[in-house]
Formats: sequence, C-alpha cells, structure tokens
Amino acid sequence: MTLVESRNITKVYQAGEVSVKAIKEVSFTIDEASFVAFVGPSGSGKSTLLNMIGCLDPPTSGTLRVAEQDISDMGRSRAADFRGKNIGFVFQDFNLIPVLSVFENVEYPLIMVQDWASDKRRKRVSELLEAVGVADQTDKYPRQISGGQKQRVAIARALVTNAPLVLADEPTANLDRKTAERIIDLMKKMRDEFGTTFIFSTHDPRVVKNAEIIFTLEDGRLIRQHTGEGGNHA
Repeated sequence: MTLVESRNITKVYQAGEVSVKAIKEVSFTIDEASFVAFVGPSGSGKSTLLNMIGCLDPPTSGTLRVAEQDISDMGRSRAADFRGKNIGFVFQDFNLIPVLSVFENVEYPLIMVQDWASDKRRKRVSELLEAVGVADQTDKYPRQISGGQKQRVAIARALVTNAPLVLADEPTANLDRKTAERIIDLMKKMRDEFGTTFIFSTHDPRVVKNAEIIFTLEDGRLIRQHTGEGGNHA
C-alpha cells in the first residue's frame, strides 16, 4: 500500500527579489514498510523534500499525500496535529531535550500530541527503550550517555506514537562506523517488527547500501530511482 505519493511538487523560496527553486516538479511513490534513501550532493534538495514530507514546509505547487491525506496545503495547526500522529523524526544531532531524562525524552511526544493515561505512557515508553537496547539508561540525562545511545533514544522517541513514517536526516553523520552500523540494523529491525517506513536524507554509503529504494536528486530534480542492495525484505 502506498504511504507517500508526490505528484509534480515544486518548492520555491523567495530571497528578496530572487526566486530560488529548491525542488522542481518531483514525482514518486513510497510504499508502507519501506527503507528508502534520498541521496545527492549538498544543495540538491534532499532536506527540503524531507521537510515537505514531514509537514514542516508545504510545497509551492503540486500534490503531496502521506497516509492517504493530502498535506499539500494543510494549515499550520492541522499540519502539526497530523505530524504528531503520523510522522516521527530522527535528526543527526539527536535533538534530545537536555533537562529531561532518557525516559522523559521518549515520553514527551505522547504528552504533547496524544491523550494517553500515565500508566499506558509508561508501558509504551518502557517497551520502546527495551526494544532499542537502552532500558538501563532510563534515568540518565542526554549528557550522561554516548552518541550511539542518544541516537537509540531518538529512534525510540520517533517510534513511540506508533507513527507509520519516520524521517531521518543524516542520522548516522555523527556516529563512528560500528555505532552507525548498529543504528542501521536497529532501524531495519524496527521496520520489520512494526511495519514502519523509514525515509533517509543521507550522504552515508552505509545507509545507501541498506536502502531498498534510492532516489537520486540533483539541483532540485529527481534524476534517478533505482533498487538498492537492501532489495526486497519480504
């Protein structure tokens, strides 16, 4: 089943009197439970595309659908609500809240966007921390754990609302080789267990190698789509 569908989306930014086309008439589809990479040089439009899929920045023209909803012209409030329920984010700098514990960081999206009773929240957060292998770090703060552990916490936070889609912007950029490989394996395990679709914006060949579908961008255009070494996991 199709989870993301883009039809001729374009994104234009206005810089004074100059119009800059960051994305130019890009069309693609992404199915549920996919492992997908957007690749291309810096400035090719990868992050812009991720932001549009994530309801952070609407397309200037064209149609973009996520989870059977047209998100092309959602208002800010509706977009925020949709994003909270359907999309998780994993950032290269982790974006954990320093004054919250590991447990509280993962719990935070449930408090913000979902009306969950506290016992249900605790059960869900505990299950995710166990699944990503940091259950023993529950009471620690971000400054007290390693980069790899922070990324695991970030993945748990992205998955805690049962979002069908997780967007990851350069998620392995700040990690050493061994940790990066473990994080990629963890994401694939999460995809297999929960049916989550992962979409990456990346330069990392380790991520690209594991992708099932690779979209190559250049100067805001989608110039190639091909099957990666990750192949079909079914």
